[in-house]
Amino acid sequence: MKTLKIAGIVFFFIVLAETGLKAQSNGNNNFKGMSLNGSTGLYSIPTARIGCEKTRDIGFDLGYHAIIQKGRASNIPKVALSLFKWVELSAAFDIQPDRFHTQDRGTDFIGSAKIQFPLKNTALALGGNFEALNMWNTREYRYSAGQIYAAVSYAGQLFNVPAETTFVLGKTFRENSLNWDLDFGIGFDLIIFPKVFKRYVHWITDFSNFSYSVEAFGADAWGRGVINTGIRVDLSQISVLNKFKLAIDVLVTDIFDKNRAFSVGLVFGIPVL
Repeated sequence: MKTLKIAGIVFFFIVLAETGLKAQSNGNNNFKGMSLNGSTGLYSIPTARIGCEKTRDIGFDLGYHAIIQKGRASNIPKVALSLFKWVELSAAFDIQPDRFHTQDRGTDFIGSAKIQFPLKNTALALGGNFEALNMWNTREYRYSAGQIYAAVSYAGQLFNVPAETTFVLGKTFRENSLNWDLDFGIGFDLIIFPKVFKRYVHWITDFSNFSYSVEAFGADAWGRGVINTGIRVDLSQISVLNKFKLAIDVLVTDIFDKNRAFSVGLVFGIPVL
């Protein structure tokens, strides 16, 4: 039953992606927010975009997400640097509530790097993450993990509105653990009623069999994958803010499981050069 549910979810997203591909157009939303771990992306998955592309040689993004579950919260401050229109470096601290019933908190560091290879309506990126888990806890709980991935994002239309679809394929490595499981993710960023909301409001949904972190809080893919969905408000559409990036996220993580949580976030970006 679990396999059938996952297969059904993947099929649903592939149908949406194929719809977007068949209706592909030269226009795209191309708005670039932050994923939960700091890299430019949707929620759990990165996109093939970088924070500042095609316009500036250097861009600087600051972000924060809170994931709230049953009265407990994880706080994730993050920063990203875009270089030369094709390189992105990011870092985040996932400051979680006590996972081990000790005086230490479960704080994780996530560092990411991404290289983009732009095409006409499509972007391809190769990237990777390094994670230092439970870094301020006792030695028995500390370990490291990493991920390498390839991401493809392409612009088109879903339901006759601008959208961008992303596929991710990768591999996660954990210290003292080896398996042959592959990472897979798919998601879309769809502008809701652009004539009504003036391109301010994006509906974002992603599905993946990996989480934003190996020890994710509230958005954990362990078991049968994770589906996140929510709204991203692009305030840079306001004329006085159009030189900057300013986004607000409101979403539900792991929406179909009892592990579901609520998340809010804010991203502010500055083009430097």
